[in-house]
Amino acid sequence: MSLTVGVVRESAPGERRVAIVPAAMTLLSKSGAQVVIQAGAGAASGFPDAEYAAKGARVVEHREDVFAAADVIAQVRGPGANPETGAADLALFKRGQTAIGFGEPLTAVETARELAGRGVNFLAMELMPRITRAQSMDALSSMATIAGYKAALIAADTLPRMFPMLMTAAGTVAPARVLVIGAGVAGLQAIATARRLGAVVSGYDIRTAVKEQIESLGARFVTLGIEAGGAEDKGGYAKAMGEDFYRRQRELMADVLAEQNAVITTAAVPGKKAPILITRAMVERMAPGSLIVDIAAERGGNCELTRPGETVEFNGVSILGPLNLPSTVPYHASQMYARNVATFLKYLIKDGSLNLDREDEIVRETLITLGGEVVHPRVLELLGAVNAV
Repeated sequence: MSLTVGVVRESAPGERRVAIVPAAMTLLSKSGAQVVIQAGAGAASGFPDAEYAAKGARVVEHREDVFAAADVIAQVRGPGANPETGAADLALFKRGQTAIGFGEPLTAVETARELAGRGVNFLAMELMPRITRAQSMDALSSMATIAGYKAALIAADTLPRMFPMLMTAAGTVAPARVLVIGAGVAGLQAIATARRLGAVVSGYDIRTAVKEQIESLGARFVTLGIEAGGAEDKGGYAKAMGEDFYRRQRELMADVLAEQNAVITTAAVPGKKAPILITRAMVERMAPGSLIVDIAAERGGNCELTRPGETVEFNGVSILGPLNLPSTVPYHASQMYARNVATFLKYLIKDGSLNLDREDEIVRETLITLGGEVVHPRVLELLGAVNAV
């Protein structure tokens, strides 16, 4: 008996991605899995029902039919990552069903408890360990690539000057100066894109080990002279530093910011509020007409003045807080995410069923609930803290 993977239309407001695209079905079929998909699930990202049907998917009209037929539900935003409308899906899950997707398990801990209560096994894509074996399943990096690319485009489109140096009959146009703070996947892509657009780019990260990566893209590495040992956890994700470190960092960064036309901030720590790297006082020193694109806005933002989803004008400086940037490039975002999910499922499927072996690091790090219980240590710890309040 083959495993059935269910795909529904994303219900989160403004979400245009889809969890599985037609091309990814080839990978699933090689594992013996079949797909049932809700009609129109891929329409917003440019994948019509006919393309799914041509690849062998069964297209059904209603969301309830997908949940009823599937062994695994693949979503971009699971209930925890969809606070507005995700609760409606909780009632549709069946005991023993497995859910895969983004779920904000380190913040939406009560949703994890509810999924466990319904007997749903949940695998969170954002907790995929950053190890060599899991690179092809790392959806967080895939989406960060798109966010960094789009942030540079937004900066270029919004800035009241052009990025490249141009030699014209009316004289020479000086290139824009762009600073990217945070040289993770999103930051490096923002640097590369801004460079391709012709800007003079600088990059800063508390991890001095990324200096070579920044410089390899043609950008200047900004050195502040403060030690940041242990800025990365064993999973390859950024760690929150102490407030003394951030205070000293802000003091030294103020001079650098004053020289920039555009600043792109990307510093985010999974499960925590984004660190404030740019204060009101620092923005006051920036030149009128300059701007900040804060792609950490969904986690509160790296700038003290950021308002998620809005553009703030302060002393002639624009602070943009865009949300869900990957969804603004839904075709390729879906393509990349679907490949991550399909590769993960192929890895998990053994002899026609899911093998959730908790001795395996990839399973252990992503598995939030199993057999009616919350099993992820970090989520259990957070639930304990909630219960203690």
